[in-house]
Amino acid sequence: MVLTDATTLPQDPIDSALSMPLIPLPVHVRLAEGHLLLPSLGIEGDPVTAALVRHDLQRLSGEAQPEGEPAKASVSLALVDDTSTPQGYILDTRGDGIRIVARDSAGLYYGTRTLLQLLQRTGEGWSVPRVLIEDAPRFAYRGVMLDVARHFFTVDEVKAYVDRATALKFNHLHLHLTDDQGWRLQIDSWPLLTERASEGDAGDGPGGFFTKDDYREIVGYAAERHMIVVPEIDLPGHTHAIGVAYPDLVEEPWLTDQIVAEAGRLAQPVPVHGEHFSGWAVGHSSLRIGEERTYDFVKDVLDEVAAMTPGPYLHIGGDECLGTAPADFAAFMERATRLVSETGKTAIAWHEAGAAHDIAEGTVGQYWGSAVPQGSHAEEATRFVTRGGGLILSPSDRTYLDMKPDAGFPLGLDWAGIIPLRTAYHWDPADVVPGVPESAILGIEAPLWSETVESLKDADALVFPRLTAHAETAWSAREGAGRTWESYLSRLNALVPVLQASGIDVTTAAADES
Repeated sequence: MVLTDATTLPQDPIDSALSMPLIPLPVHVRLAEGHLLLPSLGIEGDPVTAALVRHDLQRLSGEAQPEGEPAKASVSLALVDDTSTPQGYILDTRGDGIRIVARDSAGLYYGTRTLLQLLQRTGEGWSVPRVLIEDAPRFAYRGVMLDVARHFFTVDEVKAYVDRATALKFNHLHLHLTDDQGWRLQIDSWPLLTERASEGDAGDGPGGFFTKDDYREIVGYAAERHMIVVPEIDLPGHTHAIGVAYPDLVEEPWLTDQIVAEAGRLAQPVPVHGEHFSGWAVGHSSLRIGEERTYDFVKDVLDEVAAMTPGPYLHIGGDECLGTAPADFAAFMERATRLVSETGKTAIAWHEAGAAHDIAEGTVGQYWGSAVPQGSHAEEATRFVTRGGGLILSPSDRTYLDMKPDAGFPLGLDWAGIIPLRTAYHWDPADVVPGVPESAILGIEAPLWSETVESLKDADALVFPRLTAHAETAWSAREGAGRTWESYLSRLNALVPVLQASGIDVTTAAADES
């Protein structure tokens, strides 16, 4: 199967090295003549990275890989001091074997992700083109988000999502753990959250939750692959499920004519205080901002989540709080961001939290407005920078993976617009929020909200191939040889068999055919 842009592409005029299945595009690619044939793949060097590569090769080939023969090993993995860029690597296949060197273990791992894209299985063994690749990321934060609140994903499904993302050099997994439709993480100090508020989802499913051991398993699995888990406890809106467990913590639903009409159009229920809500409406729920017990709850939850999260971030939501008075919202976000700081973590909040003038210093903002900011969105996003934090860019009309890739696609929504592959590729983080320097941009994140996503297969259908476009935006230089739509599409065509070999059903229906 080949992805094309309406018709078969003409021969790309750029160096043929850049037509190899390389996404994201490396900084430098120097192609030599021929291929390196390796009857077997013995691996030596960094033991953790080597073990991961063996696991991946076994999954691809169905054969157990040798532990490595130091005198004859065909793949050498080495940490060295003479590469200066964090997460960068050098991959060289021009000699008798494959050599990957990096300054840190993350860079070494990313070098092996590139190797896996290049490897081909032939009747004579493994083959790679003879090439020298020197590479390093543009942005330090390269994220994906998985919404497990509206539809629950098991530990194994989350691990599979980690594999899909890290193969493209993403290094943060934002888990959206709570929303109106369900609470998905065990909290010992408030046990009814999982006893009552984890049942059900945004449909007819049973729901579910992660025990603390489940969560630690996900965190550990991701960490082995140099991915940081960012847990989100969405506050003070998107909190209807909290009220199913503890009704005294949450206000009565704020029902507008629009919410009622939309529920009728979709044949969905309207929210009822204290009862499970399976609809898709947003903006109707709020914690009771003025009650001190609310902050006891928030502190207990954040303390427990922080204690089992080794990464530096706690995400506390702050989006779509339409039923919360602006003054109450600001007071809550200012206090909540400080509660995060007290745990030793850095708070992340959606950009609306920037309406609060006194959010904790260093709080990171996640911008989800459109690629051309509307209303006060740019001002709100800029607040995080002036308070000493940075920005993560997730413009909804470019990066939201749950938006339909075409109007007739059976999954996804379209409130932020239709996002074909070309649209997903054509944007740059430095151009979104006026006046914010690139140095203040931590990176990007591609969210997958799960109103219509009930399985990993559904997720794949929406995510691929558009996730490859976001991988390139997050990792690759903005400009340079090969950083073009034509080159990207050519490389994607070559990468599709690699994605399929890893179990991903990439469909041409998700491609831009316009």
